[in-house]
Amino acid sequence: MVLEKLGEALKNTLRKLAGKGFVDKEVLEEVTRDIQRALLQSDVNVKLVFELTNKIKKRALEEKPPKGLTQREHIINVVYEELVNFLGGKASIVVKPSKILLMGLFGSGKTTTAGKLALFYKKKGLKPCLIACDTFRPAAYEQLQQIGEQIGVPVFGDPNESNSSKVLEDSLKKAREYDVIIVDSSGRDALNEEMIDEIKSLNRILEPDEKLLVVPADLGQQAERQAKRFQEVLGITGVIITKMDGTAKGGGALSSCAATGAKVKFIGTGEKMDALELFDPERFISRLIGFGDLKTLLEKAKEVGAEETAKKIISGKYTLEEFYEQIEKIQGMGSFSQILSMIPGLSSLKGRLPKDYMNLQEEKLKKFKYIMDSMTPEEKRNPDIINSSRIKRIANGSGCEESEVRELLKLYKQSKKAMKMIKPGKRGLSGLLKQFKI
Repeated sequence: MVLEKLGEALKNTLRKLAGKGFVDKEVLEEVTRDIQRALLQSDVNVKLVFELTNKIKKRALEEKPPKGLTQREHIINVVYEELVNFLGGKASIVVKPSKILLMGLFGSGKTTTAGKLALFYKKKGLKPCLIACDTFRPAAYEQLQQIGEQIGVPVFGDPNESNSSKVLEDSLKKAREYDVIIVDSSGRDALNEEMIDEIKSLNRILEPDEKLLVVPADLGQQAERQAKRFQEVLGITGVIITKMDGTAKGGGALSSCAATGAKVKFIGTGEKMDALELFDPERFISRLIGFGDLKTLLEKAKEVGAEETAKKIISGKYTLEEFYEQIEKIQGMGSFSQILSMIPGLSSLKGRLPKDYMNLQEEKLKKFKYIMDSMTPEEKRNPDIINSSRIKRIANGSGCEESEVRELLKLYKQSKKAMKMIKPGKRGLSGLLKQFKI
């Protein structure tokens, strides 16, 4: 997962702080060096890193802790707040009828992002459409058309027309009945003059409400140059960072975009069409340093009709039958690994659960269902009574192997054990959640 090493490094730094009885200048120097090292390893610009850590040191040394916070809790809060500010603050997203122009480089995931964005607005109750104005890349129209079919959104364009401005003019006439018009433009370097002229023409014709630059996370610090150029030429209204699920350089892209004044509005967190999140620096940093993000978890759960299930996951109170229901429903909320990162304190426990639990496949779920169908109501309510003879009977009745019955029971017990490790009012970082209002 992107920035996972940064997250672990920051969590270790905060644990170090939390374990100190008193934080003097020497301890603060040690802590800020740890933060510097973690950020530099995540490809964040050196100048930005030192600006950030200098702010942390200045506030930690000069500010008096607010009422109710100890000195070290105040410093942890300062680190959290400055990391949030470092990422440029929360961008405003108004869900309303809009015209959106997407621009970006080759290989940035722009066409896929166009589809994700359309699905985002569709889920919000609006009526989106897609316009294929990438006339430069072979099969770009066909790719967008396939995406449109997948999410049930119409796509307008002309694969035989090389003039993107003409494609847009013709398509806009067909798109009048739609609330949200999303235009996918050709991907080229921002310093390419031909590309600049083309995007200016599309901008003039569309008169967009949103001009969004799509940047891949693996672009790292180079994102700054691209964002600045597009900002100069078009006055972009925001940035979407893609591929946040598979690179260590996300820190460079995030901080570089923030440094230009172009706020990140969305981040792409996976390959599925619903793997697009509104970017909220507070929630992002909360997850990164182990404070969790229960708001996003419950929002995702609500989308797939699993709000009560999510609440049970958080509480850790569930039977074997409910355990299966939880696994089944959370498939639509992202990987279990992503969900764990949203629960305060549980991100550090991901390594303690079997890898199979993180990405349970549909076939495995079917087998688990057959196994539970072969159990008695008492066994489902109290799996502890299931001994070797019962396992043999359940395996025979379900047509599965005894090892698969044991696997299900093991997953259930391990998940409950992990959830019980998060206790309300527990001392340490999780005990600061209420004070930080996260």
